[in-house]
Amino acid sequence: MSAHLSTNVILAIATPISLLLCLFLLYLYHYNHPFCKRLTRHVRKRCTNIASSLETGMIYGSETEGLITFSGGENLTVTNILEAPGEVVGKSGHSTLYRASVPVGPTGTSAVSVLLRFVRPGCAGKAEEIVPIVRMLGTIRHPNLVPLRALYVGPRGEKLFVHPFYAAGTLARFLREGVDETQKWDITCKISIGIARGLDHLHNGLPKLVIHGNLKANNILLDSNFQPRLADFGLHLLLNQTASQEMLESAASNGYKPPELMKMKDVCPKSDIFSFGVVLLEMLSPKEDSVRDGSVLASEELHVPTNFKDLVLERKISDAFGTEILTKNKGNTNEERIKMLFRLATACCSPSPVLRPDIKGVLRQLEEICR
Repeated sequence: MSAHLSTNVILAIATPISLLLCLFLLYLYHYNHPFCKRLTRHVRKRCTNIASSLETGMIYGSETEGLITFSGGENLTVTNILEAPGEVVGKSGHSTLYRASVPVGPTGTSAVSVLLRFVRPGCAGKAEEIVPIVRMLGTIRHPNLVPLRALYVGPRGEKLFVHPFYAAGTLARFLREGVDETQKWDITCKISIGIARGLDHLHNGLPKLVIHGNLKANNILLDSNFQPRLADFGLHLLLNQTASQEMLESAASNGYKPPELMKMKDVCPKSDIFSFGVVLLEMLSPKEDSVRDGSVLASEELHVPTNFKDLVLERKISDAFGTEILTKNKGNTNEERIKMLFRLATACCSPSPVLRPDIKGVLRQLEEICR
């Protein structure tokens, strides 16, 4: 009886004290008291420690939580990334793209626009499997590739990739909006050669070959000078089998998948070449046509509008492309160059991977055509 009474007395005293303590802490937090600042710094320090553990390759449990940063992302923090205001700029079956404004600098008064790709937990591979791949992809730097600045792994396995943002948008947007016809040939050459150089670096310029795996107009970003940068290279390596297969099916529905590729795990350099050929045809096609519209050939030989292909094969180049693109500022005709570029694009889209040129051959021909 005495013990029971003592317990009741202790509870009667402890409960109001606990409530008062909670109210006191809320008061301190509300008025930004230094004690709460120290507490916040402690929490942030814990996040930094997790990130440091991730940097040294230590894995905790089945998932790793924290931040990995690469060149250009040294000043990023978990708090800045997660609390950055942003807007959705794209969605796919496996991820959502955000344009976000992330505070930078010691005071956080300035901000920089970044592209955040949120990969859903059910689509991404396990952290302990993808972290080594991310470390490899994060070191890749080239003027025609979109660099990876950071990766955040959340407590539920969500993955957030941080890239620079390019305000000019995607090649797909550029093709929809069009450009002055007197500039179109020069810009087409610049973009084509830039894409080829980016692919060449992935295929031949690294210690280990990297397949892009999802090359399409929406994954080619342009800067203000129409310099292209390939985004999402190697992303298929970071997805689980189901999500990567869905990526392949999406590519097939949009005409970018080579006919021999049935599973994403079998992707190879010649797969990228096929997709590049389709992109070249998209750039050559008049704006009102589309490589993926209803007039696409039923066969898998070429993913190009039938009427466009027929005009080129019949040598009616001016009807296929319009007269403006055929004439340079000096008055010299570009007709033969355009036919050469079309032949190169169709060679890249050959139904047989053996007949497709490799990327060095493509780049060499592009430089010859566009010089």
